[in-house]
Amino acid sequence: MSVILEVEHTTIYRYNNPVRFGEHRMMFRPRTSHDIRVLECTLDVTPDAEVRWADDVFSNSVTYVNIREPAKELKFVVRFTIEQLGVRNVELPLSAWAEVYPFEYTAGERYDLRNFIEPVYPDPCGLLRLWADQFVIPGRHMPTRDLLVAIAAGIREQFSYTTRDMEGTQTPLQTLELKSGTCRDYALFMMEVVRRLGFAARFVSGYLYDPSLDGGSGAMTGSGATHAWLQIYLPGPGWVPCDPTNTLFGGDHLIRVAYVRDPSQASPLSGSFIGQDGDFAGLEVDVKVRKLGTLPSELQHKA
Repeated sequence: MSVILEVEHTTIYRYNNPVRFGEHRMMFRPRTSHDIRVLECTLDVTPDAEVRWADDVFSNSVTYVNIREPAKELKFVVRFTIEQLGVRNVELPLSAWAEVYPFEYTAGERYDLRNFIEPVYPDPCGLLRLWADQFVIPGRHMPTRDLLVAIAAGIREQFSYTTRDMEGTQTPLQTLELKSGTCRDYALFMMEVVRRLGFAARFVSGYLYDPSLDGGSGAMTGSGATHAWLQIYLPGPGWVPCDPTNTLFGGDHLIRVAYVRDPSQASPLSGSFIGQDGDFAGLEVDVKVRKLGTLPSELQHKA
């Protein structure tokens, strides 16, 4: 059964004096496929702006915004409605040779996936592989999915989730040393860990639906803001989502916007302003994700 979700993401920049703005780059339109349909998507910018769309190297939808006039406040309001079509990735069968770890991708898969298999961040002392080895039994095979579930659960159990207002993502070694991080840090850490075990993995940016905000049970960690997780390529089901922050593998809670090789390529909103020191007065971000009881009547003809 499909689920209709509505997202409203508001970002407000405030300044003490009118400033001019450089080009802003946004990533907010969900990636559609056999499991997600976009029913409606809008962007409102204040003050008036020129908006254009493009695809990046990963075919993510990118919005470029050029603000026409100086202002003391810059406001972006993103609204979209999607239909989650209820595809359960955990139920999709793996190819026979990939059911048990370790396994090898086919030559063709390795060629196409090579940039997602190769680790990005240095680890000269092998600490990330050493951390991963606690889940791998030497000389023994184990179910592939069980291994990945154990790694995700290990991150959630051994690390402490934190929030951080600063932009950017910790390196995997920083996350390991601190034993804490945000959803972006968790996703990057697990990506680099599983890459060292031979898996292809990519970073995913998007939103998280928390049923508890609609009166349901099972509160999610990381709601109320943009969210991040990863996808791991498994022969058979393909790119399988994994959210180590909540130990989720698919389902209706994750709304993907972009997937990339490295978190630096998936900033939800970036840009610049031209002004004086001390002009910046603050930033306000508000993200609301809610489940709609029925498809809005104005959208029914689009279904």
